This record gives sequence, C-alpha cells and structure tokens, in this order.
Amino acid sequence: MATDTLNTQKHGRVRTQVRCRKALSIGLSTALILFIAGCATSTPYVAASKGNGYGFSEQRIESNRYRIMFRGNSSTTRETVETFLLYRAAELTLINGFDHFVVIENDTEVRSNYSTTATNPAFFGQPAFFGRYGFGYGRYAFPYYAYGFGWGGPAFDTYTREITRYSAVAYVTMHKGPKPENNVQAFNAREVTENLGPVVLTGS
Repeated sequence: MATDTLNTQKHGRVRTQVRCRKALSIGLSTALILFIAGCATSTPYVAASKGNGYGFSEQRIESNRYRIMFRGNSSTTRETVETFLLYRAAELTLINGFDHFVVIENDTEVRSNYSTTATNPAFFGQPAFFGRYGFGYGRYAFPYYAYGFGWGGPAFDTYTREITRYSAVAYVTMHKGPKPENNVQAFNAREVTENLGPVVLTGS
C-alpha cells in the first residue's frame, strides 16, 4: 500500500510538471508572436530599395506611358498598396507636366507563404535556424524552421501563420487638359494628390 501511494504521488507530480511546462511553453509562444507582430510596421510611401524591394517603382515605356508598381510587406494592407500606387501615378503625372492620367490596366498580386515558430521553455531565446530538404527539387525544396536543435532534438511547441504580401501594378497614360468625364479610369492628378496626400504622406 505504501509503495502504491508513493507511485501515485510520483505520477501526480510528473503530470503537474508536464502541465506547468506546457503552460509555460504556450505562454512563451504567445508572447513571442505578439512581440513580433508589435514590431512589424507597414511599408511607408518611399521608393523601393534594392534590399527588399518594398515601396514604389516605375518604368517609362513611352513619353506619356508608364508601368507603376507598389510592393508592400506583410504588414501592409491591400487598400494601402492600391492607394499608394494611385498616388504615385498622380505624382508622376504632375512631375512630367501632364494634368490627368488614365489607368489602362491594373492588377493586385497576392503572395502567401507560411512561417512556423517553434518554442521550448528550456531553449527559449536561443537563435533560430532555417534549413531546406531538397530531395532534388532545387529552390522548391521543403523548408523547415526550428530553435536551437535540428531533427531529433527535444519536442517543441509550434505556431504556423500565413504571411500575405500585396503588390499593385498599373499601366497608365498621361495627358494634358481636363480629364474625359465619361471615362471612369481617368483621374485628375492634382485632385488625387490633394485628397490622398494627407493619408499617404503622414501614414495615417
């Protein structure tokens, strides 16, 4: 009877320890996710850099025809990307001495991938590493994420989230004089900059 009692108490302590470790791991995972989300900021209205490519860019096709793009990071909404693109089109129109522009073609590209965060109370805060198992598939290899150790290490609690990025692109032509009133794809460049400027330039 004494042995059974000791075993029961031992098993109870083990279960309690497991629950505590699991609760701590979940808490740390949540804290890490919230910390990452809090640090992320949306792409501002700036020219695209060579490093990450986020921001606006354009290519002149003819004297009055441009291909314009705005690429946002994962914290930038679709509405923001499209608004910034429209503002850049108006800005370019005025820079080139025109009065209005016509959107000939436009599209918003959506790119999604998945990120997995792994945490363990015993190894929390250790640097993460990233790897790929190729199996002969080159750059389409299956990616894996882990903290501290590779396969065969201690068990980890993981959280997978979808990361979505939007890129808006448009082909526009620029013209002098008033915009044609019967064309819904035509925009008065000065009115666009005046109306959208407070939002675009202040980021509010």
